[in-house]
Amino acid sequence: MQQRPIRQWIWRAFVQSALIPLILVESVLIAAYLFSNAAVRDAQIEHLQHSALSDLATAIGREAAVIDARLSAVEAQALLLRDGVRHALDNPHYQPTREERARHAVSDAGVFHTQHDNGGAASFYANSTPLPRQDHAKALRLAQIDPLLASIKAANAQVAAAYFNSWDSYNRIYPYFDVLAQYPHDMRIPEYNFYYLADAHHNPQRQAVWTDAYLDPAGQGWMMSVIAPVYRGDFLEGVAGLDITVGQMLGEIARLQVPWQGYALLIGNSHEILALPDAGERDFALRELTEYSYAEAVRREILKPEQFRLTRYRELQPLLQQMGTAQQPGNTRGVQQVTLNGESKLVAWAKVSKTGWHLLMVVDETSIFSTTQQLASHYQQLGFVMIAGLVLFYLLFFLYMWLRARQLSRKLAAPLEQVASQLQALGGGALQQPPAPGSIREINHMLSSLSEAAQQLQASESQRQEAQRHLQLVLDSTTESVWDLDLAQQRMCLSDNFRLRYGLASTCLALRDYDRHIHPDDLPRIDHLRRQFLKDGSSQFDAEYRFRNAQGQYVWLLSRGQVLQRDTQGQPLRVSGTHVNISRLKQIEDDLRQASERALQASQAQRRFLSSMSHELRTPLNAIQGFAQLIALEAEEHSARQTEAAYAREIVSASRHLTAVVDDILDLTSLESRRQQLQLRAVDVGELLSSCAELIQLDLQQYGQQLKLLPAPQPPLYVLADPRRLRQVLINLLSNAIKYNSPQGLVSLGYEVRQNAVRLWVEDHGPGLSAEQQAQLFIPFQRLGRENSNIPGTGIGLVLCRELASLMHGEIGLHSEPGCGSRFWIDLPGCAADSLQEPVGQTNKPLALCIEDHPASLRLLQEALRDMAEVESATTLASARLLLDSRQPRLLLLDLDLPDGNGMQLLEALQQDPRHARMAILVVTASINQALFDQAHRLGALACLGKPLDLQQLRRLAEEMLTETPQRA
Repeated sequence: MQQRPIRQWIWRAFVQSALIPLILVESVLIAAYLFSNAAVRDAQIEHLQHSALSDLATAIGREAAVIDARLSAVEAQALLLRDGVRHALDNPHYQPTREERARHAVSDAGVFHTQHDNGGAASFYANSTPLPRQDHAKALRLAQIDPLLASIKAANAQVAAAYFNSWDSYNRIYPYFDVLAQYPHDMRIPEYNFYYLADAHHNPQRQAVWTDAYLDPAGQGWMMSVIAPVYRGDFLEGVAGLDITVGQMLGEIARLQVPWQGYALLIGNSHEILALPDAGERDFALRELTEYSYAEAVRREILKPEQFRLTRYRELQPLLQQMGTAQQPGNTRGVQQVTLNGESKLVAWAKVSKTGWHLLMVVDETSIFSTTQQLASHYQQLGFVMIAGLVLFYLLFFLYMWLRARQLSRKLAAPLEQVASQLQALGGGALQQPPAPGSIREINHMLSSLSEAAQQLQASESQRQEAQRHLQLVLDSTTESVWDLDLAQQRMCLSDNFRLRYGLASTCLALRDYDRHIHPDDLPRIDHLRRQFLKDGSSQFDAEYRFRNAQGQYVWLLSRGQVLQRDTQGQPLRVSGTHVNISRLKQIEDDLRQASERALQASQAQRRFLSSMSHELRTPLNAIQGFAQLIALEAEEHSARQTEAAYAREIVSASRHLTAVVDDILDLTSLESRRQQLQLRAVDVGELLSSCAELIQLDLQQYGQQLKLLPAPQPPLYVLADPRRLRQVLINLLSNAIKYNSPQGLVSLGYEVRQNAVRLWVEDHGPGLSAEQQAQLFIPFQRLGRENSNIPGTGIGLVLCRELASLMHGEIGLHSEPGCGSRFWIDLPGCAADSLQEPVGQTNKPLALCIEDHPASLRLLQEALRDMAEVESATTLASARLLLDSRQPRLLLLDLDLPDGNGMQLLEALQQDPRHARMAILVVTASINQALFDQAHRLGALACLGKPLDLQQLRRLAEEMLTETPQRA
């Protein structure tokens, strides 16, 4: 609890009992004033908003009707022009004047056109219609509509130009301009929107229609046109049209009555801005187009750019959705709140029924609510003035109360200071005479009590010192030191004897300074034990570590402690305990461990010697006996080779004798694996990666990870390798990537074509490897500190992968950084698809699969069975499983001792697989053990043969199994 002088206590009493209630009352009143002011302002704003929405809706409807009426008038004139054109085309008796004929000419490019202005329209017959096919009589006959064109232009100031365009690219337009200089000679009029929008496909009703904004080829800028089709029967002769420029439309919009200093804009059917006034350019970050590229416009149709479409503005999507419902009856206008250029706007819209366009009015919300905001700000300022006056009043009041508190505190402080002086003297072991009694009865009673307590403390101190001497004597004889650790301050206190013996700077020092004397190899473990001690909430601490003494030598200390104090959350604050020197015990343990390791190494050496001798003796005896039997079988078929047969039988007899001798000397249970000769051929990279991905699906599911497989290369990509061994390498790399990946991580499998090789790679997103770890990666039985983890492995997988890569004329490597995952790769030479592929002939022989890892024994089995079966081979359990997944052999010859496991595992798997229920199994092993043979029979083997083999017996059993239907349990 925080301590305060008496003056502060008195002052706090005044504040809590008088000042704070007054301030709370005044604060509530001020808050009520400010709240009511805000409520009134919000109510006014809400009312204004409803009024504004209503006014905007009314205004937009009224102005849209005005626009619609004006467009209807223009549309009516377009229909009038259509009728006039149709009458002129249907009047064959009309004879053009000599002046009209004279002002027409044919240019060098084959264009029939007018040469000068006589007050009539301009005429242009593009050479996209060849000159012989041009209907000049029609062009001259259409001079009848020139007065009508001039009348329409004079009657309606909105009309910028009136024209007729024919199907064969003839154009008659008023007012007159130099068409030969403006139009390209090969212009195709039907390709422009002011023509094709009137055809039967776009306008089956044959009504007047409006175009979107486009760049006028005639050079009058951005405009919109109302066009009416001119039919002669069912043939579309052309279109009559009236142009309205965007500038004229902007003038119309500028004259609209938009409240609150807002502005209006016109939106087309595709949500493009047809006309944008100057006031809207800042909100939409656009400038209405004033510069044009007529050289491009006369070549092709140019519409308003994409940036003029409202669909580009994400903040206008609610408005566009609301406008999209305008097709529903009775829903032709509305108001929507949007944000433009970072400012809140109200946008009212109405549909122009004649064209399907939309008229928009944009109003700044701040201009609507400005008056209400000013009034609310004025009331708020008044509130602030009131608050300032109250603050000044309370400052003066606080000053008065503070002075009164000082006067009262001085009357109480003097006698209390006398009591404090007596207590300090008592704490130092001295007892002073009590002061004369004062005017406060409670303080006088306190002083008399102090005198009695001093006498009792003197007696207790004598007893405590005697007990302390006895306790120190016991500790000095049994421990190195007593220690006390303050966890809050990270401070360790020890005895003075310990300080001198171990060369410490002080008896109380920071924990980090104490840790500098702990052996560097032990410090991480001690840090872990301390964190675990704090995390588990244990009451006792127990640790052994090496500690440097004053001579620089390390001695073993046993540190045991117990929690003496905890905080409110139960976390330790103070721990005390003892140090005991256990160096002698550690030396005895080390001597015992070394003796045990030497005994274990001797036992392992003996076991390896027996295993090696067994393998080295049995394997050559198997080859000698087997090939001797082959020689005997071949010699017995020829009478002239009886001598050779006798020699062979002698060899068989001698080898069997040697086998019996070996059986008497060595108790052999398994064979060491031998390196198999690799069979290099072209391997399809895509199929290989796909099969590897399927094989590791169970591991991915077990670890909750995902595999990213690059698509197969097209065309197929091939490498020169042994398929089985290369698959073994990739499966090993994928298994490591899964085991050492981050939880729920991603494993990637892919390839890349390099300058001199094809690289297959596996990538994970695990913790990565440091440079020191990468240097030890390919050392046998080295697991980089994960020997005691729960991740399975032996530390020889990558060593085997590197050896296999070398045998396949390849190279294996990796790239890894701590915290960034690892990528392991194998580079192999590329080859063509048919490289090293042996032709496979058609055969009627049954299929036999030999699973044997020793080359000589495998060749012996192949030679013994080649005349009765098609023989395939595998040297490991993994490769055998892959072959059995795709093939169904009739006969399986299985060696039980294989490099990657025991053949019994395969027998157990086959017993559960119904696909191979009719496959005969013959076990061939060097372990001659009846119990082992019985186990093989229980797992489905029909017979068991021991090495060295009797080839006659082997051939007899194989022939029976290949010709008869096997029945396995």
